[in-house]
Amino acid sequence: MTDLPTCTCCRRDLRDYELGRYACTLCEDRIAVQLGSMPGLFERLDDHLARGSATGPAVSGSKTAPTPCNIDVLNLRTAAGPVLAPLETWVRDWAEGGYAEIGERGSSVARVTHACRTLRFNLSHAVARHPALDEFAGEVAAIWRTLSRIVDGDTPPRRIAVTCPCQQTLRITLDTRGETCPRCRTEYGHSEVLRLPLAERRAAA
Repeated sequence: MTDLPTCTCCRRDLRDYELGRYACTLCEDRIAVQLGSMPGLFERLDDHLARGSATGPAVSGSKTAPTPCNIDVLNLRTAAGPVLAPLETWVRDWAEGGYAEIGERGSSVARVTHACRTLRFNLSHAVARHPALDEFAGEVAAIWRTLSRIVDGDTPPRRIAVTCPCQQTLRITLDTRGETCPRCRTEYGHSEVLRLPLAERRAAA
């Protein structure tokens, strides 16, 4: 249990009923949604393995045979790739604490499905007990964004400029977890940084 007064993920002040947790209920819900959608997104990577979905320009007249599939997507589907490996690492970590069950057999899709389900099922325990919950939330969000951008064609969130009281301009997104001003070192939580005034646009020279 923790006696921290703020959520370690978004830095928002915890409400009375959230005290004793590492994350607020909003962040817990967001993590749960991302874990719930991840197996379906991972399975749909197969639709993007075709050569035509590879990034980078085609080179005319090359004597080398074209790559038969998208290497980046193929890497995402491997056991040691940036999706399955970190998810199963967290499962093993949680299993040591007694609130997860390891299941590293079967296809990569089956293993991602098991990892996401067991992490989601035991999320409430981790929120109350795991001191690295913020690190876990960050990795889950990064994996979810990567899969979403490939499968659904989502573009990165648009950044907006806001002004700290010290007049430093901060560039944030609407889903930012928080921000620290590089000038005065003031730390802002999610809701606090969104309440900062918009920065004025500078006139073109």
